[in-house]
Amino acid sequence: MNLPLGYKYSSVYAGIRKAEKDDLGLIVSDLPANAAGVFTQNRVCAAPVKLSRAHLKKSHGSVKAVLVNAGNANCATKTGMDVATSSCNALAKRLKVDPEQILPASTGVIGVELDGQLILKALPQLLLGLSGERFEDVATAMMTTDLAMKISGREIGRVRIAGMTKGAGMIHPHMATTLGFIMTDAVLEPRHLRDILDAAVNQSYNRISVDGDTSTNDTLLLLANGASGTKPNKKDREAILGAVTEVAVDLAKQIVRDGEGARKLVSIYVVGAEDDEDATKIARAIANSPLVKTAIAGSDPNWGRILSAAGNSGVAFSQRKVNIDFQGVAVCHGGLAMEFDEPDLKAKLDSPDCEILFGIQGKGKGKARFWTCDFTEKYIEINASYRT
Repeated sequence: MNLPLGYKYSSVYAGIRKAEKDDLGLIVSDLPANAAGVFTQNRVCAAPVKLSRAHLKKSHGSVKAVLVNAGNANCATKTGMDVATSSCNALAKRLKVDPEQILPASTGVIGVELDGQLILKALPQLLLGLSGERFEDVATAMMTTDLAMKISGREIGRVRIAGMTKGAGMIHPHMATTLGFIMTDAVLEPRHLRDILDAAVNQSYNRISVDGDTSTNDTLLLLANGASGTKPNKKDREAILGAVTEVAVDLAKQIVRDGEGARKLVSIYVVGAEDDEDATKIARAIANSPLVKTAIAGSDPNWGRILSAAGNSGVAFSQRKVNIDFQGVAVCHGGLAMEFDEPDLKAKLDSPDCEILFGIQGKGKGKARFWTCDFTEKYIEINASYRT
């Protein structure tokens, strides 16, 4: 993957998490980048979320660096804002920029005090390690229960786009989900970045769910430092939007595929709804149903669970107009059972990639795609002992 020009990366072990592996990452733009961000809609917000929002507003979208830690969410603690603020201030002083040009992000356990001195003491080593080649080190350092690093990239002419993300649990699409950072070297104004990010998020991070829980720390940032010298016109920006969306979709799907305890990536397609909003509500309801997710885990083509979940979505539709397919096999037509070869379909559902199609007969043009994963006993094992 060809990385965008003008960015450097670094990571170190600061001692924040128990396991001795890098837990502090840094992304620095050679020149301050323009930026846009989306953050959690959870009413309980971590200090880094609050501070990043404030910094973006105060700096008018100018960002020099992103400082991210894993192992502690810096949320619901007495010193949360002090830690986030002092970390940004110390880094800003070393980079010789205003503190509001530093965006903090954290992930990990909620409600445990974060020792800010661990971050401050690690900053010299973190800065010393900055390199244009250490993109993957940051992507790895911010992992928590993730089993796999998650990165993606695209190129549009001379413009390069690269993204990294993390997440495997506490995943539910409300604005952003997890932590994600997408960088480009195009010349783009903050207002254009905001439009691009909003559109990309609504087709990617807002279309995934692992367990229906929205984190207190969700942050997704889009940075553009102009290092390529390419200033896109309106048509070019549409192409960049497409590429950023592709990166965001790729990253989002990697999150779901790596869902805690998951064995299967489930793609849900809804067609024939009154509009796209209704289609999305139906898809979301199907994706968040534990009964649907456990049926997929057991390769059980129990289409009744799909129908029931859709009926709980709050969208009005006629049961007698519903068609449902599993893995391309029709199991329900007009709201009633279809004959199918159950052993054969069960074998198809053993695949690591499963597909559900929910269609409503009629003139509706609304459609949506959504991604989730199966629920297995491993999810319970991971989350029953996450803090301890």
